[in-house]
Amino acid sequence: MNIAIRLAGLEDIEQLSPLFDGYRQFYGQASDLALARRFLSERIAQRQSVILLACDQAGLGVGFTQLYPSFSSVRAAPIYLLNDLYVASAARGRGVGRDLLQAAAAHARATGAIRMVLSTAHDNATAQRLYEAQGWRREDAFYEYALAL
Repeated sequence: MNIAIRLAGLEDIEQLSPLFDGYRQFYGQASDLALARRFLSERIAQRQSVILLACDQAGLGVGFTQLYPSFSSVRAAPIYLLNDLYVASAARGRGVGRDLLQAAAAHARATGAIRMVLSTAHDNATAQRLYEAQGWRREDAFYEYALAL
């Protein structure tokens, strides 16, 4: 599949929102396009995340990834959390996820980041294969914890 990947802006909210809504539904959330529009608009407007949008030859959005900037205190350098990666079901198996991962890594390098991190479910073998094929390595030295608020 021939796709183009670009930084998303507020002008892309109408294309991004259904993709983000699909991503949330994949993780068991109810569909809520208004929430998707609001959340993405806030992230972009406040420059709190970087969203890369994959579009097909017709210019229609077929996937996205969302990166959140952070820092490594030990290395005193920027890093990115790759928080979201989603490809519409009709575009899966065509390299869109791979291309989004490569574009995210290129963006991170270009902005001086020293590392990217992500989390995925233990049973998400498809995503794990994709990440590992792109050079990501599972971290075994640290435990990940969460505190629900």
